[in-house]
Amino acid sequence: MPNIAIARLGHEGNSFASIKATLRDFKNFEWAKGEEAVSFYRGTNTEIGGAVAFFETRPEWQPTYLRCTFATPSGEVTRDTYEELLAELLAGLAEGPPDGSGRWDAVYLGQHGAMQVEGVDHADHDLLIRVREVIGDTPLGASYDLHANITQPQIDLCDIVVGYKCHPHTDMAETAQKCLSLLLKRVAGTIHPVGVVRPMNALLPSINARTTDGPMAEAAAFARGLAEGAGLLDLTIYQGYAYGDRPHAGASVVAYADGNSALAERAISATLGELRRIRDRLFIAMPTAPGGMARALGIARQGQGPVAVIDSADYPGAGANADTPGLLRAVLDARPDVPTVMAFFWDPATVARAAEAGIGGEIEVALGGRLTPDFGAPVTARARVTRLTDGRIVNTGPFCNGLAFDYGQTAVLEIEGIQVIVTETCLTVTDPSFFDLHGIDLSRIGILAIKAKNQFRAAFTSVFPTMIDVDVPGPAAYDFASLPFRRVPRTHFPFTRDA
Repeated sequence: MPNIAIARLGHEGNSFASIKATLRDFKNFEWAKGEEAVSFYRGTNTEIGGAVAFFETRPEWQPTYLRCTFATPSGEVTRDTYEELLAELLAGLAEGPPDGSGRWDAVYLGQHGAMQVEGVDHADHDLLIRVREVIGDTPLGASYDLHANITQPQIDLCDIVVGYKCHPHTDMAETAQKCLSLLLKRVAGTIHPVGVVRPMNALLPSINARTTDGPMAEAAAFARGLAEGAGLLDLTIYQGYAYGDRPHAGASVVAYADGNSALAERAISATLGELRRIRDRLFIAMPTAPGGMARALGIARQGQGPVAVIDSADYPGAGANADTPGLLRAVLDARPDVPTVMAFFWDPATVARAAEAGIGGEIEVALGGRLTPDFGAPVTARARVTRLTDGRIVNTGPFCNGLAFDYGQTAVLEIEGIQVIVTETCLTVTDPSFFDLHGIDLSRIGILAIKAKNQFRAAFTSVFPTMIDVDVPGPAAYDFASLPFRRVPRTHFPFTRDA
């Protein structure tokens, strides 16, 4: 019986975020191994969930689940954490299959592609180098987020790489299954994948780069049609991760053809041409937080809500820390006369004080600006505690469907009539279960002010007739000029826009 090793070591690192990822952050989000990984991921819309489903229909293969872990996006991963996680992965690969055969027939890695590690120039590439040193010429497949920063040396170390096609990411399990299907064909010798990557030399803003609508939807449809028409094994547009300040950051296109590098090159050339065609339309004018709130209030007062006002600059899914005060300040200054919710702040100390005060108790708070003053001073106010929870949900929407999220203890505070959610742990808010947990019926409110981004839209487009993205200072700011890039080449667009 052929053996395949399956592992996951992923992280999305924001070079401008102040909190580094440690081993605790990996253990607090996705952390499983062996049969525990099978039960943890089974039925989830994740890469490992896709792998579990894939091999449950292929009993002729024996999968072994090595360490599978992912930390919620943040600043860099500490070097000690990276080395410890990588050492465990390499030891599992070196040990070989449980049947004692001594050699894996294939290896599959669920990565992300934008991991930042202290003192490591390109962590995802480094990981592949060190895996190859252990497994030799064993066929190796990897899957990546479409926000990965990809280079040719990474592609050269793998037999097949497949990236997400959807943004919001609703195809994670599907991506893993496609990668595994191609990898098994490579093992059988029925295909001979040749992969090529070409950079676009551009940092692209993700806020208007959804594949469901707008300019990137056009590019995604173009790539999909081209891949099918040309008979490619895979064609992925990697939008890149702009906030990973590294020389290799930026958008790219990767094509795989069956033994035909020229075909892959032609497909990439055509797809890059399509990306350049739509490039400028990805950059849009966005209102400030006060401007967005004024527009939202006008809509909600006419009974056309609820309205979502979205601050992507402080979105934890982009490595930010749910700690900037700009959106809350705009909400309070607007003095909304419709039911309004603010989600959320990561502030363990405030949650602890709220728990001590109890339901109905009042506390003085200073929200935002806890970690750094770079994006504004804290908002101070008196708050009444209206709800306390254990912070545990299971996602019911399409993003990471079925995956458990643990926000730690949480509190709902009422400040000047506005409900403000505060959490003990910093995770993304992308699912209706989060609001159910806090007793909030979104259909009965006027405005939701939220630190979120495109993943939020996957579950909430039908809930909010209007979503307003606002430009607020933060570590994942829409305005690249507001961030201290040091390592991304200044020859990348949009730095060359004036020239």
